[in-house]
Amino acid sequence: MLFSLFEYHCQQIFIVLNTKINIAIDGNSSCGKGTLAKNLAKSLGYLFVDSGAMYRAVSLYLIRQNIDLNHLNKNPQRLQEIDISFHYSLNNDFFETYLNGERVDSELQTSRVANFVGQVSQLSVVRDFIKLQQQKLALQKGVVMDGRDIGTKVIPDAELKIFMTADPLIRAKRRFNEILEKQIQISFDEVVEHIKRQDEIDNSLNGSALIKADDAIILDSTNMSKAEQTRVALSWAKGVIAVQY
Repeated sequence: MLFSLFEYHCQQIFIVLNTKINIAIDGNSSCGKGTLAKNLAKSLGYLFVDSGAMYRAVSLYLIRQNIDLNHLNKNPQRLQEIDISFHYSLNNDFFETYLNGERVDSELQTSRVANFVGQVSQLSVVRDFIKLQQQKLALQKGVVMDGRDIGTKVIPDAELKIFMTADPLIRAKRRFNEILEKQIQISFDEVVEHIKRQDEIDNSLNGSALIKADDAIILDSTNMSKAEQTRVALSWAKGVIAVQY
């Protein structure tokens, strides 16, 4: 009897540890969504789905194939030529982005892609395509996604939804430091203006304004380190996983 009880408890622990959920992280730009998503994914052994990288990958494909946006709008089936996937590299401790089987992380950071992705991301055909790809990835569970409408439109059934926010000035300082680390010359005032413009876009992009899901937990990262943000979010995730069974 005691052995059977022990077996039962071991089975329950095994079930909890192997129960996977989907985590949606939304919020303003430069508030730490991407970093938190990556840290959560690594801590839980989940797949990190980088929404921004997906849009950049589409942009890179269009550039390579010399497909202009007017042609794409009239021929949205061209998007079916694109396959985007993410794989965690143990050697690099990094979630790598693959476009049609080719790792393209370095190319996604080029100015050519950066200057084009803004236009690409505004196309409804592209947003619909990315949304469908994200939803397919989420079917397997164990996915962490960050973006602007992940918890409201992409995976509204995610078991844990986090809405990140931070003081605009703090966000600008963080973004400014990140840019300086890449040895890119820019003034702090320019970064502040960029944050302001992005916030305006977040509130008005073709009816797809940044909106907090009703059941999302707010995480204000203004006075929190990256480690503290991860610790808090990880405790939420573990709590949700524990109550699934």
